Amino acid sequence: MNKKRSLMFTLVRGTAAILIALLVATVLIFISAEGATFGAKIAQTGSALRQLLIGPAFRNNGTVSVKNLTDVLAAMIPIIFTGLATCVMFSANQFNLGAEGGIMLGAFTTGMVAVYVPMAAFLHPVVGVLAGGLAVAAIMLLPALLKTKLNVSEMVCSLMLNYIIMYLIKYLMNTYLADKTKGQIQSYEFLETSRIAPLIDNGSKLSWGFVIAIACVVLIGLFMFNTRWGYTIRMIGINQAFAKYSGMKVATVIVLSQVLGGFLAGIGGGIEMLGRYPTFSWSSLPGYGWTGITIAILAGNNPWFVPFASFFMAYLTKGCELMATYANVPSQLIDIIQGVIFLFFAAEQFLSKYRQKLVVKTAQEELAAKAALEAQKGGAERA
Repeated sequence: MNKKRSLMFTLVRGTAAILIALLVATVLIFISAEGATFGAKIAQTGSALRQLLIGPAFRNNGTVSVKNLTDVLAAMIPIIFTGLATCVMFSANQFNLGAEGGIMLGAFTTGMVAVYVPMAAFLHPVVGVLAGGLAVAAIMLLPALLKTKLNVSEMVCSLMLNYIIMYLIKYLMNTYLADKTKGQIQSYEFLETSRIAPLIDNGSKLSWGFVIAIACVVLIGLFMFNTRWGYTIRMIGINQAFAKYSGMKVATVIVLSQVLGGFLAGIGGGIEMLGRYPTFSWSSLPGYGWTGITIAILAGNNPWFVPFASFFMAYLTKGCELMATYANVPSQLIDIIQGVIFLFFAAEQFLSKYRQKLVVKTAQEELAAKAALEAQKGGAERA
């Protein structure tokens, strides 16, 4: 199947999975509606769906809601980074799930630099974010080396690592680093020099981190498709045995992909922390890493598509928040939508017959083109 038809199949499959997820959401909204009659349930379901699908972009009077849209763009920042991190690791066929703990560790490390290491205003956020990225890159060496040296499952190792990171951070905060004058567990306030400035001053949390996130999309896209290392990562993901016998350094690239993925998750956590929060107060895994897996799946492990998948997920999340506020529908519905999308993308047989038709059609066209070319050559020789 050629690239054009492969892309078309991915788009059709993704659209079908999203539509099924929205259909499931509609049914659940109807079931949970509190109306006493069927008509009242239908009306409440319609109101909830309006908030879910239209509310993030338009107010009730039909005008564009700039505030809601900037909230959506702000929500894209951390999940762009976790989406990119997952894309890189999944492209190498490394099912590392550590972006969830990675973004928390990156946020924590950056937060501690922002509290305890005074620096010049321009330098402070740069050093803090890089420290967060390097901390996660270092911790991702653990599942990477266990995979290459002992063939330990990187999926199981990274999954457990998420919770080790979370509980270690909670212990450090509770015991040593929390501001005891506050009513909840949180760090001391970040120094003003460490803050990432807002991109638009309209009350939203949209910071210059959004620009950095888009720049990282460009850099990772160029790295994956225009460099030798990126090509090697993708080839190992397609066929590791072939890559090995072709002379590619499989073990090195496996480590590289997971370390690079960890670095991206870490700087994502740092940028999110300095651009949105005045203190570090995360007491549990933030969920950005799990969303990053859905984004990588929607993007087909292609970094160039990550912003679009991130916008879709951030838009739906904002819609679920509005739906919970104005239509009394639980905002956790977004988790169900993500789960259904993931389920249908992970199902190998979903639309497999349609894919087979595309493969057969492509093969027939190639054979027809080859026969026409041979006939043309034969005619030229006879002439």
